[in-house]
Amino acid sequence: MKFGIYPGGRAGTVCSYPPDRAAIDGLVEDLAGGRPFVIREYVHFFGDTTPPDVVTSLGADHELEHLTMPDEWYVAGGRELDLVVSYLPRVADLPGWLSFLDTAIDRYGHLVRYLQVTLEPNFPIPLIDGSSPGVLDALALGIPHARAALDQRGHRDVLVGFSVAEPPEWLGGDDGFWQHLSALPPQDFAAHVDYVGLGLYPDAFSPVAPRGTPGDVASLTTHALHHLRQHSLPRAHIPATTPIHIVENGSPSGAPRTEQGQCESLSDMLDAILAARESLNIAQYELFSLRDADSGSDQPTGTLGLVTDTYQPKPAFATYRSIVQPATSATGRLA
Repeated sequence: MKFGIYPGGRAGTVCSYPPDRAAIDGLVEDLAGGRPFVIREYVHFFGDTTPPDVVTSLGADHELEHLTMPDEWYVAGGRELDLVVSYLPRVADLPGWLSFLDTAIDRYGHLVRYLQVTLEPNFPIPLIDGSSPGVLDALALGIPHARAALDQRGHRDVLVGFSVAEPPEWLGGDDGFWQHLSALPPQDFAAHVDYVGLGLYPDAFSPVAPRGTPGDVASLTTHALHHLRQHSLPRAHIPATTPIHIVENGSPSGAPRTEQGQCESLSDMLDAILAARESLNIAQYELFSLRDADSGSDQPTGTLGLVTDTYQPKPAFATYRSIVQPATSATGRLA
């Protein structure tokens, strides 16, 4: 199983400081311990009608010029780039979207190992793709388009997928999303999907039961994994042989939570994921995120990091490192 992280220090519109590249490099090296490590990054398609201040609020002004780190960093030391191409126009624009996919592939295709087409298109909240007009068609057409564009440019080893947020009861229901995918002929969509990503934040945005009781973080994690594999993916004609990637997972440390509580939640979620990895074909795990977006924020998205917004490690940093590097783990977990 491969592990990775998002290094940028931004969560949506929350970002207290610009990234410190030297600090990021040292911390990622420490986590990876010389092992292959996946680095998650994001670029966004906004179309022509999105106000410039929205683009700026997401830190997206210069995404096609550079990512968080220099280009060469993403392919050094066994790193693999997982690039998300997010669809966020105010008005449906499928020609513009497909053209943007081509542009993103032209810019970053030589660096990418995983290309995620759309971000949580089943999740209809502001500034997430599921709220964007035309997102279902953007996904359905974007996956085979990206596959063809990568192949034409000689990037046949890049894996193409999409991500969802699960399970539906956390979202208010997503039956329409899966119904749309179920109507697509498998040869037009599912056959082009190399993996399906899962965004998983069971205790970030709502209260959960105490640790060790039904409805706690571990049981919610297990439920989400099984629901995706056994219920949702078959509806989209996606077989058990297509791996699941946990592409975003995290737990906040800000009040009323604590850094120790974050550490326990992370440990419980990872234990549940590792326990299910073989039976559910879970091939990859990426944590969100390396750094807090804003350690002083009262929003859960502000304190999802393993380190503070000034790059001071929290207890969860050592917990994640012990799982990435099992030889140094006091718990004997296997990666």
